[in-house]
Amino acid sequence: MTRTILRGLAVLAALALGLGLLVAAGNDYRFEEERVVVPVPGGALEAVVARPRGTARGLVVFVHGDGPVDATHDGLYRPWFEAAADAGFATLSWSKPGVGASSGNWLSQSMDERAAEVSHVLGWAAAQPDLPTGTTVLWGASQAGWVLPQVVRTRSDVDAVVAVSPAVNWLRQGRFNLLAELDHAGADEAAREEAVAASDRTRALLESGADHTRYLARTTEADPMDAERWGFVARNFRADATADLEAAAARHLPVLLTLGSEDRNVDVDETEATYRRILGDDVTVARFEAAHSMARPAVEESDALGLLAAVARPRALLAPGVLSTYRDFLAALAPPAAAGTANLRMRSPGRP
Repeated sequence: MTRTILRGLAVLAALALGLGLLVAAGNDYRFEEERVVVPVPGGALEAVVARPRGTARGLVVFVHGDGPVDATHDGLYRPWFEAAADAGFATLSWSKPGVGASSGNWLSQSMDERAAEVSHVLGWAAAQPDLPTGTTVLWGASQAGWVLPQVVRTRSDVDAVVAVSPAVNWLRQGRFNLLAELDHAGADEAAREEAVAASDRTRALLESGADHTRYLARTTEADPMDAERWGFVARNFRADATADLEAAAARHLPVLLTLGSEDRNVDVDETEATYRRILGDDVTVARFEAAHSMARPAVEESDALGLLAAVARPRALLAPGVLSTYRDFLAALAPPAAAGTANLRMRSPGRP
Protein backbone atom coordinates (compact mmCIF):
# COMPACT_ATOMS: atom_id res chain seq x y z
CA MET A 1 0.00 0.00 0.00
CA THR A 2 2.80 2.40 0.96
CA ARG A 3 4.67 1.69 -2.29
CA THR A 4 1.49 2.32 -4.31
CA ILE A 5 0.98 5.66 -2.57
CA LEU A 6 4.61 6.62 -3.14
CA ARG A 7 4.40 5.69 -6.83
CA GLY A 8 1.22 7.79 -7.10
CA LEU A 9 2.91 10.74 -5.45
CA ALA A 10 5.89 10.38 -7.76
CA VAL A 11 3.62 10.44 -10.80
CA LEU A 12 1.82 13.52 -9.52
CA ALA A 13 5.14 15.22 -8.82
CA ALA A 14 6.35 14.44 -12.33
CA LEU A 15 3.13 15.78 -13.83
CA ALA A 16 3.37 18.93 -11.74
CA LEU A 17 6.99 19.43 -12.80
CA GLY A 18 6.09 18.87 -16.43
CA LEU A 19 3.22 21.32 -16.25
CA GLY A 20 5.44 23.85 -14.52
CA LEU A 21 8.07 23.55 -17.25
CA LEU A 22 5.37 23.87 -19.91
CA VAL A 23 3.95 27.00 -18.28
CA ALA A 24 7.42 28.50 -17.88
CA ALA A 25 8.28 27.84 -21.52
CA GLY A 26 4.93 29.13 -22.74
CA ASN A 27 5.34 32.39 -20.84
CA ASP A 28 9.01 33.07 -21.60
CA TYR A 29 8.56 36.02 -23.94
CA ARG A 30 11.18 37.61 -26.18
CA PHE A 31 10.88 41.14 -24.80
CA GLU A 32 11.56 43.18 -21.69
CA GLU A 33 8.54 44.66 -19.91
CA GLU A 34 8.58 47.67 -17.63
CA ARG A 35 5.90 49.61 -15.79
CA VAL A 36 5.51 53.32 -16.43
CA VAL A 37 3.05 56.06 -15.48
CA VAL A 38 1.59 58.31 -18.17
CA PRO A 39 0.23 61.69 -16.98
CA VAL A 40 -3.02 62.80 -18.61
CA PRO A 41 -5.31 65.74 -17.84
CA GLY A 42 -6.92 65.15 -14.45
CA GLY A 43 -4.85 62.12 -13.48
CA ALA A 44 -2.51 59.41 -14.69
CA LEU A 45 -2.59 56.04 -16.45
CA GLU A 46 -0.62 53.00 -15.36
CA ALA A 47 1.06 51.53 -18.40
CA VAL A 48 3.61 49.03 -19.63
CA VAL A 49 6.32 49.31 -22.24
CA ALA A 50 7.41 46.04 -23.86
CA ARG A 51 10.81 46.46 -25.52
CA PRO A 52 12.64 44.15 -27.91
CA ARG A 53 15.88 42.82 -26.54
CA GLY A 54 17.72 44.42 -29.43
CA THR A 55 17.42 47.95 -30.75
CA ALA A 56 13.86 49.16 -31.14
CA ARG A 57 13.07 51.02 -34.36
CA GLY A 58 9.42 51.82 -33.84
CA LEU A 59 6.60 51.99 -31.32
CA VAL A 60 3.16 50.38 -31.31
CA VAL A 61 0.53 52.13 -29.19
CA PHE A 62 -2.34 49.88 -28.08
CA VAL A 63 -5.96 51.09 -28.00
CA HIS A 64 -8.33 48.73 -26.19
CA GLY A 65 -11.79 47.55 -27.07
CA ASP A 66 -14.77 47.56 -24.70
CA GLY A 67 -14.63 46.60 -21.04
CA PRO A 68 -12.34 47.10 -18.01
CA VAL A 69 -9.09 46.14 -19.73
CA ASP A 70 -5.72 46.45 -18.02
CA ALA A 71 -2.42 47.17 -19.74
CA THR A 72 -1.69 43.56 -20.71
CA HIS A 73 -5.32 42.38 -20.91
CA ASP A 74 -4.50 39.93 -18.11
CA GLY A 75 -1.53 38.72 -20.14
CA LEU A 76 -3.46 38.06 -23.35
CA TYR A 77 -1.69 40.92 -25.13
CA ARG A 78 1.79 39.57 -24.49
CA PRO A 79 1.90 37.38 -27.62
CA TRP A 80 1.13 40.55 -29.60
CA PHE A 81 3.89 42.38 -27.71
CA GLU A 82 6.29 39.59 -28.61
CA ALA A 83 5.38 39.64 -32.29
CA ALA A 84 6.02 43.38 -32.35
CA ALA A 85 9.35 42.90 -30.56
CA ASP A 86 10.37 40.30 -33.15
CA ALA A 87 9.78 42.99 -35.79
CA GLY A 88 11.91 45.47 -33.84
CA PHE A 89 9.04 47.44 -32.29
CA ALA A 90 8.38 48.40 -28.70
CA THR A 91 4.78 48.44 -27.47
CA LEU A 92 3.08 50.92 -25.17
CA SER A 93 -0.21 49.89 -23.54
CA TRP A 94 -2.11 51.26 -20.55
CA SER A 95 -4.87 50.26 -18.19
CA LYS A 96 -8.12 51.98 -19.03
CA PRO A 97 -9.30 54.75 -16.69
CA GLY A 98 -10.50 53.24 -13.42
CA VAL A 99 -8.72 49.93 -14.05
CA GLY A 100 -5.80 49.06 -11.78
CA ALA A 101 -4.02 52.24 -10.71
CA SER A 102 -5.31 54.34 -13.64
CA SER A 103 -7.42 57.28 -12.50
CA GLY A 104 -10.85 58.07 -13.89
CA ASN A 105 -13.66 55.86 -15.16
CA TRP A 106 -13.72 54.41 -18.68
CA LEU A 107 -17.53 54.16 -18.54
CA SER A 108 -17.75 57.95 -18.35
CA GLN A 109 -15.95 58.38 -21.68
CA SER A 110 -17.27 59.16 -25.12
CA MET A 111 -15.43 57.96 -28.21
CA ASP A 112 -14.19 61.53 -28.68
CA GLU A 113 -12.76 61.46 -25.16
CA ARG A 114 -11.15 58.10 -25.82
CA ALA A 115 -9.50 59.58 -28.92
CA ALA A 116 -8.29 62.57 -26.89
CA GLU A 117 -6.79 60.18 -24.33
CA VAL A 118 -4.86 58.36 -27.07
CA SER A 119 -3.64 61.71 -28.39
CA HIS A 120 -2.35 62.69 -24.94
CA VAL A 121 -0.49 59.38 -24.66
CA LEU A 122 1.07 59.89 -28.10
CA GLY A 123 2.23 63.35 -27.07
CA TRP A 124 3.75 61.96 -23.88
CA ALA A 125 5.49 59.17 -25.77
CA ALA A 126 7.01 61.61 -28.27
CA ALA A 127 8.57 63.52 -25.39
CA GLN A 128 10.29 60.43 -23.94
CA PRO A 129 13.87 60.17 -25.21
CA ASP A 130 13.98 56.41 -24.63
CA LEU A 131 10.88 55.58 -26.70
CA PRO A 132 11.42 54.91 -30.44
CA THR A 133 8.64 57.07 -31.88
CA GLY A 134 10.25 57.64 -35.30
CA THR A 135 7.75 55.12 -36.70
CA THR A 136 4.56 55.04 -34.63
CA VAL A 137 1.77 52.53 -35.19
CA LEU A 138 -1.70 52.52 -33.66
CA TRP A 139 -3.05 49.06 -32.82
CA GLY A 140 -6.71 48.97 -31.89
CA ALA A 141 -9.28 46.25 -31.26
CA SER A 142 -13.07 46.17 -31.63
CA GLN A 143 -14.48 49.37 -30.10
CA ALA A 144 -11.20 51.09 -30.99
CA GLY A 145 -12.55 51.13 -34.54
CA TRP A 146 -14.37 54.34 -33.55
CA VAL A 147 -11.22 55.77 -31.96
CA LEU A 148 -8.38 55.05 -34.39
CA PRO A 149 -9.71 57.10 -37.35
CA GLN A 150 -10.31 60.12 -35.10
CA VAL A 151 -6.71 60.04 -33.91
CA VAL A 152 -5.28 59.54 -37.40
CA ARG A 153 -7.22 62.46 -38.86
CA THR A 154 -5.97 64.86 -36.17
CA ARG A 155 -2.32 63.84 -35.72
CA SER A 156 0.57 63.75 -38.17
CA ASP A 157 2.80 61.50 -36.03
CA VAL A 158 0.95 58.24 -36.70
CA ASP A 159 2.56 56.23 -39.48
CA ALA A 160 0.40 53.10 -39.74
CA VAL A 161 -2.66 51.42 -38.23
CA VAL A 162 -3.51 47.86 -37.23
CA ALA A 163 -7.29 47.47 -36.84
CA VAL A 164 -8.41 44.23 -35.20
CA SER A 165 -12.10 43.36 -35.66
CA PRO A 166 -13.36 46.96 -35.78
CA ALA A 167 -17.02 47.83 -36.27
CA VAL A 168 -18.32 50.69 -38.40
CA ASN A 169 -21.71 51.66 -36.96
CA TRP A 170 -22.66 51.17 -33.29
CA LEU A 171 -26.34 50.35 -33.80
CA ARG A 172 -25.82 48.07 -36.80
CA GLN A 173 -23.05 46.28 -34.91
CA GLY A 174 -25.35 45.74 -31.95
CA ARG A 175 -28.13 44.32 -34.10
CA PHE A 176 -25.69 42.04 -35.95
CA ASN A 177 -24.36 40.74 -32.63
CA LEU A 178 -27.87 40.12 -31.29
CA LEU A 179 -28.95 38.12 -34.34
CA ALA A 180 -25.66 36.22 -34.54
CA GLU A 181 -25.91 35.15 -30.89
CA LEU A 182 -29.54 34.08 -31.38
CA ASP A 183 -28.50 31.99 -34.39
CA HIS A 184 -25.62 30.48 -32.45
CA ALA A 185 -27.97 29.57 -29.59
CA GLY A 186 -30.50 28.01 -31.99
CA ALA A 187 -33.28 30.35 -30.86
CA ASP A 188 -36.70 29.73 -32.35
CA GLU A 189 -38.68 32.40 -34.20
CA ALA A 190 -40.67 33.44 -31.12
CA ALA A 191 -37.49 34.00 -29.10
CA ARG A 192 -35.94 35.97 -31.97
CA GLU A 193 -38.98 38.23 -32.28
CA GLU A 194 -39.03 38.87 -28.54
CA ALA A 195 -35.30 39.70 -28.43
CA VAL A 196 -35.52 42.05 -31.43
CA ALA A 197 -38.58 43.79 -29.94
CA ALA A 198 -36.72 44.30 -26.64
CA SER A 199 -33.75 45.71 -28.55
CA ASP A 200 -36.01 48.06 -30.50
CA ARG A 201 -37.52 49.37 -27.25
CA THR A 202 -34.03 50.07 -25.90
CA ARG A 203 -33.09 51.89 -29.09
CA ALA A 204 -36.22 54.03 -28.86
CA LEU A 205 -35.38 54.92 -25.26
CA LEU A 206 -31.85 55.91 -26.27
CA GLU A 207 -33.16 58.07 -29.12
CA SER A 208 -35.58 59.79 -26.74
CA GLY A 209 -32.82 60.63 -24.25
CA ALA A 210 -34.32 58.52 -21.47
CA ASP A 211 -32.47 58.43 -18.17
CA HIS A 212 -31.61 55.17 -16.41
CA THR A 213 -34.71 55.21 -14.20
CA ARG A 214 -36.99 55.44 -17.22
CA TYR A 215 -35.00 52.76 -19.00
CA LEU A 216 -35.44 50.35 -16.06
CA ALA A 217 -39.15 51.07 -15.94
CA ARG A 218 -39.62 50.34 -19.66
CA THR A 219 -37.10 47.65 -20.52
CA THR A 220 -37.97 43.99 -20.90
CA GLU A 221 -34.35 42.88 -21.20
CA ALA A 222 -33.48 39.84 -19.09
CA ASP A 223 -30.22 41.46 -17.95
CA PRO A 224 -30.71 45.25 -17.94
CA MET A 225 -27.77 47.64 -17.97
CA ASP A 226 -26.69 49.32 -14.75
CA ALA A 227 -26.63 53.11 -14.55
CA GLU A 228 -22.98 53.51 -15.59
CA ARG A 229 -23.33 51.22 -18.58
CA TRP A 230 -26.55 52.94 -19.64
CA GLY A 231 -24.75 56.28 -19.50
CA PHE A 232 -21.86 54.93 -21.56
CA VAL A 233 -24.17 53.57 -24.25
CA ALA A 234 -26.27 56.76 -24.26
CA ARG A 235 -23.12 58.80 -24.97
CA ASN A 236 -21.90 56.55 -27.75
CA PHE A 237 -24.75 54.76 -29.51
CA ARG A 238 -24.66 57.15 -32.47
CA ALA A 239 -21.00 56.32 -33.20
CA ASP A 240 -20.15 55.68 -36.84
CA ALA A 241 -16.59 55.48 -38.15
CA THR A 242 -17.36 56.35 -41.79
CA ALA A 243 -16.73 60.12 -41.74
CA ASP A 244 -13.54 59.77 -39.69
CA LEU A 245 -12.28 57.01 -41.98
CA GLU A 246 -12.91 59.25 -45.00
CA ALA A 247 -10.99 62.10 -43.38
CA ALA A 248 -8.15 59.80 -42.28
CA ALA A 249 -7.91 58.31 -45.79
CA ALA A 250 -6.37 61.55 -47.06
CA ARG A 251 -3.16 60.64 -45.20
CA HIS A 252 -2.75 57.37 -47.17
CA LEU A 253 -1.32 55.46 -44.24
CA PRO A 254 -0.81 51.70 -44.50
CA VAL A 255 -3.58 49.89 -42.63
CA LEU A 256 -3.68 46.22 -41.67
CA LEU A 257 -7.27 45.09 -41.13
CA THR A 258 -7.53 41.70 -39.41
CA LEU A 259 -10.89 39.94 -39.34
CA GLY A 260 -12.21 36.61 -38.08
CA SER A 261 -14.55 34.40 -40.07
CA GLU A 262 -16.26 33.27 -36.83
CA ASP A 263 -16.83 36.77 -35.43
CA ARG A 264 -20.30 37.06 -33.86
CA ASN A 265 -19.71 40.58 -32.53
CA VAL A 266 -18.97 42.45 -35.73
CA ASP A 267 -20.25 42.10 -39.30
CA VAL A 268 -16.83 41.54 -40.86
CA ASP A 269 -18.26 41.72 -44.39
CA GLU A 270 -19.54 45.24 -43.76
CA THR A 271 -16.26 46.25 -42.13
CA GLU A 272 -14.15 44.91 -44.99
CA ALA A 273 -16.35 46.49 -47.66
CA THR A 274 -16.27 49.88 -45.89
CA TYR A 275 -12.51 49.88 -45.36
CA ARG A 276 -11.82 48.80 -48.94
CA ARG A 277 -14.19 51.41 -50.37
CA ILE A 278 -12.72 54.26 -48.35
CA LEU A 279 -9.04 53.30 -48.03
CA GLY A 280 -8.51 51.51 -51.34
CA ASP A 281 -4.98 50.22 -51.84
CA ASP A 282 -3.87 51.59 -48.46
CA VAL A 283 -5.59 48.73 -46.62
CA THR A 284 -4.35 45.16 -46.43
CA VAL A 285 -7.14 42.82 -45.35
CA ALA A 286 -6.21 39.59 -43.58
CA ARG A 287 -8.97 37.11 -42.72
CA PHE A 288 -8.47 34.20 -40.34
CA GLU A 289 -10.53 31.32 -39.03
CA ALA A 290 -10.92 33.18 -35.77
CA ALA A 291 -13.41 34.63 -33.33
CA HIS A 292 -13.82 38.34 -32.59
CA SER A 293 -10.72 38.38 -30.38
CA MET A 294 -8.67 36.64 -33.12
CA ALA A 295 -8.70 33.54 -30.91
CA ARG A 296 -9.14 30.06 -32.34
CA PRO A 297 -12.89 29.34 -32.38
CA ALA A 298 -12.45 26.17 -30.29
CA VAL A 299 -10.67 28.16 -27.59
CA GLU A 300 -13.35 30.85 -27.66
CA GLU A 301 -16.11 28.28 -27.15
CA SER A 302 -14.51 26.34 -24.28
CA ASP A 303 -13.70 28.04 -20.98
CA ALA A 304 -11.59 25.05 -19.90
CA LEU A 305 -9.58 24.95 -23.11
CA GLY A 306 -9.19 28.71 -23.08
CA LEU A 307 -7.90 28.68 -19.49
CA LEU A 308 -5.45 25.87 -20.22
CA ALA A 309 -4.09 27.65 -23.30
CA ALA A 310 -3.88 30.99 -21.50
CA VAL A 311 -1.84 29.44 -18.70
CA ALA A 312 0.34 26.97 -20.59
CA ARG A 313 0.54 28.17 -24.21
CA PRO A 314 -0.85 31.71 -24.52
CA ARG A 315 0.43 32.11 -28.07
CA ALA A 316 -1.80 29.19 -29.07
CA LEU A 317 -4.90 31.15 -28.11
CA LEU A 318 -4.71 33.09 -31.35
CA ALA A 319 -5.63 31.63 -34.73
CA PRO A 320 -2.75 30.42 -36.93
CA GLY A 321 -1.18 33.22 -38.94
CA VAL A 322 -2.47 36.12 -36.85
CA LEU A 323 0.80 36.93 -35.10
CA SER A 324 3.07 36.28 -38.08
CA THR A 325 0.92 38.53 -40.28
CA TYR A 326 1.12 41.28 -37.67
CA ARG A 327 4.89 40.84 -37.28
CA ASP A 328 5.49 40.96 -41.02
CA PHE A 329 3.34 44.07 -41.43
CA LEU A 330 5.42 45.89 -38.83
CA ALA A 331 8.71 44.64 -40.25
CA ALA A 332 7.79 46.03 -43.67
CA LEU A 333 7.09 49.47 -42.21
CA ALA A 334 10.58 50.10 -40.92
CA PRO A 335 13.14 47.61 -42.26
CA PRO A 336 16.57 47.76 -40.60
CA ALA A 337 18.14 49.55 -43.56
CA ALA A 338 15.59 52.34 -43.27
CA ALA A 339 14.87 52.51 -39.57
CA GLY A 340 12.94 55.66 -38.72
CA THR A 341 11.52 56.01 -42.23
CA ALA A 342 7.75 56.34 -42.09
CA ASN A 343 4.90 55.55 -44.43
CA LEU A 344 6.43 52.62 -46.32
CA ARG A 345 3.46 50.64 -47.58
CA MET A 346 3.42 46.90 -47.07
CA ARG A 347 3.50 44.95 -50.32
CA SER A 348 1.32 41.98 -49.55
CA PRO A 349 -0.65 39.46 -51.62
CA GLY A 350 -2.92 39.73 -49.41
CA ARG A 351 -18.02 43.29 -27.57
CA PRO A 352 -17.25 46.61 -28.77
